Amino acid sequence: MKVFGSLIICTVLLGFVFALPMISRVETDPELTAGFVEGDMVLDTNTRNGLRDEVYQWPNNTVFYKFHTQFDSAHHNHILRGMEILESVSCIRFQEADENTPHFVNITGMDGGCYSSVGYRRTGAQNYNLQLYPLDQDCFRLGTIVHEFLHTLGFYHMQSSANRDEYVFINETNIQDGKLHNFNKYDETVVDDFDEGYDYGSVLHYSAYAFSANGEMTIVPLLEEEAAGIMGQRRGMSKSDISRLNLMYRCPVKV
Repeated sequence: MKVFGSLIICTVLLGFVFALPMISRVETDPELTAGFVEGDMVLDTNTRNGLRDEVYQWPNNTVFYKFHTQFDSAHHNHILRGMEILESVSCIRFQEADENTPHFVNITGMDGGCYSSVGYRRTGAQNYNLQLYPLDQDCFRLGTIVHEFLHTLGFYHMQSSANRDEYVFINETNIQDGKLHNFNKYDETVVDDFDEGYDYGSVLHYSAYAFSANGEMTIVPLLEEEAAGIMGQRRGMSKSDISRLNLMYRCPVKV
């Protein structure tokens, strides 16, 4: 895959997460409005398996993909940059599918937000959608592109972790009617944290105002100083994100 600029890659390799102000109202965040589980995760109706089930890991650490939507070159290359970021910090490889590839990620640009199937699904073409926005906005933030590919690779949201109640308080009174299910917590037998601990700065963590009905916090950090300015960031992968990805796919340690 072509290399697209050293600055982005170096930033991710170092695991830096830049402090960003929390968004005050995010009901229109396209990661939240797609209407799937927790907004952007497409799951089989009869399975809720997560990271611990290796059947959902991509064989040979290779994700096959096809561009179903004819994106313009700038948007097409931005998606490839997201793939390249993941390749640069792990042993994951992305490979364009051909007519003989049975299972692949079908990359679309339809309206309806940003969303992805979770893990390897053996269903032929599986979902990965980025609604068209200007580059570096909404679904076309590089962090969001990577966020959705991490779902493709088998990761759930950080706030779904079994130990989340030690780090955040879910304020149900501020959550939109009918959206409480998006704050489910999963048992350790389903979602594995790979001994990395809770990470406010994960690119997989939602902001404090996710699914807010009134502009008030729905996810309240209990360790405010640790979470300040980073919870819900979409600037890049954290060091823990990178570590989890490498542990999940048993990538060799880079020296």
